[in-house]
Amino acid sequence: MRQDGWNPYVAGALSGLVSIFSVWAAGKFLGASTTFVRTSGMLEKWFAPEKVAKMEYFIREVPKIDWQWMFVVGILIGSLIAAVSSGSFKWQSVPDLWRQRFGPSVSRRAAIAFVGGTIAMFGARLADG
Repeated sequence: MRQDGWNPYVAGALSGLVSIFSVWAAGKFLGASTTFVRTSGMLEKWFAPEKVAKMEYFIREVPKIDWQWMFVVGILIGSLIAAVSSGSFKWQSVPDLWRQRFGPSVSRRAAIAFVGGTIAMFGARLADG
């Protein structure tokens, strides 16, 4: 049975309330970009632990699994549960809207997604997010 998604206004309002509650209860702002940097540091520690130990950023921010890392994992699991339970989950390398506008090329989609993600991550890190 396929259901419509949540009303975006309700979802946005609830996300805002979660953000406010996070600051009120834990004194922490919601975010994800630091998690990707720390995950990179954790992976690099497997291959070159001496290199990570000398990096200024990882001296200040030790790469570890913390609340924010678990928050990002929770987003992944929660979105998977929501997609499966709504009947909207499907494996798709090129989304329908992309295919209609730009064609079916998987490699083009991957390259543009990588570049866009890199730009977004750079901006987030530049803003200390």
